[in-house]
Amino acid sequence: MARDRHVPLRTCIICGTKTSKRELIRVAATPDGNISMDPTAQMEGRGTYVCRDGNCAPQGLKRGRLEYMLRIKLGDDQWAKIAAYVEALGVAV
Repeated sequence: MARDRHVPLRTCIICGTKTSKRELIRVAATPDGNISMDPTAQMEGRGTYVCRDGNCAPQGLKRGRLEYMLRIKLGDDQWAKIAAYVEALGVAV
């Protein structure tokens, strides 16, 4: 008798939807203080997730929430890069 595989669940920090890890994109804060999008979810460092399909992007990513989740203070350039990427997710769909 075959067992069902465990599917890791994660929560989108924009809309709060819990779904499988594969349906989300990870935002990672690397140990050297950089922020980047991590679609493979394998980068080193602290991470949080946003919906891959972009349906929640119009609700908006909040800077304070992202900083809290990543435990890092974002510079204006880092914030602009992440906000633009998340907004592009909503436009692409």
